[in-house]
Amino acid sequence: MMRPPASSVDILTEVLHGVTIADPYRWLEEQHSPQTRNWLKQQTAYTKTYFAALTNRDAIRERVQQLLAPETILDPWKVGGRYFYLRRPPHAQQPAIVMRERCSGSDIVLVDPTKRDPTGRTAVGILSISRDGRLLAYSVRRSGSDGCTVELLDVDHRLLLEDSLPHGFCRGLVFRSDPEGFYYSHEPIDSGFLHHRAVFWHALGTERAQDTEVFDGGDDPSVRLALLASPLAKRLGYCKFLTADTSRIDFFLHNIASGTPPHPIVQQIQGVFSPILLEDSLFAITDWQAPNCRVVQIDANSPEPRNWREVIPESDARIGTVAIVGNRILVTTVKDLVSRLEMFDLSGSRLRDIPLPCQGTASVFPSRSDTDTVFIHCTSFTHPPSILCHDLRTQRQKPWPQESMKFDPSSIEMAQIYYPAKDGTPIPLSLVFAKGQRAAFPLPTFLTGYGGFGKSVTPRFTAYAAWLVERGCLFAVANLRGGTEFGTAWHVAAKRQNRQVAIDDFLAAAEWLLSQGYSQQGRLAIGGGSNAGLLVAAALTQRPDLFRAVICLGPLLDMLRYHLFDCAIRWNDEYGSAELESDFRALLRYSPYHAVQNAAPYPAVLFISGDADTRCNPMHVRKMTARLQAATSSGNPILLEYSPVWGHTPVQPLTTRVEMLTNRLAFLCHELGLNP
Repeated sequence: MMRPPASSVDILTEVLHGVTIADPYRWLEEQHSPQTRNWLKQQTAYTKTYFAALTNRDAIRERVQQLLAPETILDPWKVGGRYFYLRRPPHAQQPAIVMRERCSGSDIVLVDPTKRDPTGRTAVGILSISRDGRLLAYSVRRSGSDGCTVELLDVDHRLLLEDSLPHGFCRGLVFRSDPEGFYYSHEPIDSGFLHHRAVFWHALGTERAQDTEVFDGGDDPSVRLALLASPLAKRLGYCKFLTADTSRIDFFLHNIASGTPPHPIVQQIQGVFSPILLEDSLFAITDWQAPNCRVVQIDANSPEPRNWREVIPESDARIGTVAIVGNRILVTTVKDLVSRLEMFDLSGSRLRDIPLPCQGTASVFPSRSDTDTVFIHCTSFTHPPSILCHDLRTQRQKPWPQESMKFDPSSIEMAQIYYPAKDGTPIPLSLVFAKGQRAAFPLPTFLTGYGGFGKSVTPRFTAYAAWLVERGCLFAVANLRGGTEFGTAWHVAAKRQNRQVAIDDFLAAAEWLLSQGYSQQGRLAIGGGSNAGLLVAAALTQRPDLFRAVICLGPLLDMLRYHLFDCAIRWNDEYGSAELESDFRALLRYSPYHAVQNAAPYPAVLFISGDADTRCNPMHVRKMTARLQAATSSGNPILLEYSPVWGHTPVQPLTTRVEMLTNRLAFLCHELGLNP
């Protein structure tokens, strides 16, 4: 392996809270400068040279293609007698929006993104459907960007309307029950992320400049303004998510039909508050006085929390998704990492369990409350994603038909254990391996986790894990603190100034796998993306001796400056801000970019990012790649796989997904000594 290209060092120093901070690669923050683009060109050539030398990529690609290419069905809706959903035919680049007039009818393609963009870099998604099923609002997203444009289709006439919304963040679009227009909350990003937050009414066939503002959400860039509505859109709900420092929520109810102004229901409430608006009632999922969440009904005339009526009380299982359809409430809960789906009436009386095809992860797709059908998504480590169609009239359900994947679930075993964290707390660890390999430990191992934003990590199928297990690897998933697997306290334990707790939990998982003989030194790899990218980068800088290889996708790495880019100020409640001294000292202790030590023997690292990532700005991987390449003494490669069209949202075309997954697996094979 040849040496990586040299990166110019231009040390900039600044003093933060009395501490001198050196930044040798600040110049790489300038994404479009000629110097940065030339550096990226050299890094891309270096990474291509590495992959070109690997002789196993064809064998890997063949199996990856088998796992990723089969048909996929996503986001099903039933509106009236029509079924709308996303369908990607076998080997197609992107899903199209299709419709059936009845469940067993034939597909009618409404929007095929590959016809407008044969490269496959354009993806579409369903945003809203009018009550009569005749108008479809959908997103158009290019190159993985978080932002999208919004287009409207006259379904009956297959006619693209002139009404549209520009590139931005769509936080809700609601059709009125008549065909005259729609309400929307949309943040255009043509002028950066400093745009006015508001909800507007748009009359079909008019210019957007004529739209009427119905709610003013202010100009604070840290605010997200989400829109929801009752089934007939006679009442609108406005959620203001305030994320500048401590996350809080304001929720306003607006009786459009009566013409009365919006009035507040809750203000400055912290934690979980997810309202569900019916025509004559208001429900909400909340963790107020209920760490595992509960469902309450709120009287709009007496909305104070002390007056909330508890409909579904908190239990020892965490509430996940809730859908109110007809006069039924469907609730998924998670206990011991396994989902359960229950049905209640509107008073909260439990009616029945809804059977699920696997012990893993289940969720209810968003549904109109006036439909008679709900769709349920199910998956586990051994169960590829499937969709159940549940008829509320007959209480019957059946799988949505789709092409099966070439995968044998009986070839996989799973075990769930608990290991001790640094402070002695038992942490769940899921172990997935090929049947019959219990006696073969230690195995080459891939360890991952998340540990942030209150996100629960439950069993789900991935082509990545399936391929590794088929090749004799142990795939391990740690349920770190920072998630909500065990309620709000589990999240808070590793939040903000406690972030090191999640990192310590992850390091303890690695140490346990090695000490108990499940893995062995030199054959343990870790990986993750987004918040998990930060996690694995912190782990590799704190304990480089534990790991042989690291895959780090779309991460935050310079934790002293992350909040200055794009919309990352919204993560302040989770991570804190270097502008506050108490947060600064906690951030500096684990910030991966600042933790790199000269002449330390770092493992092989593959960073992945691109220009289109506006959630975790790609400056992080550019600076970290340069820093690690200059510092490491191990001789292991520090690689950057970078694309101008790679973004945080996973909507890449099939060929790109196959190629990128092939590269990741080839990297692991080479560094861990696996035979593909």
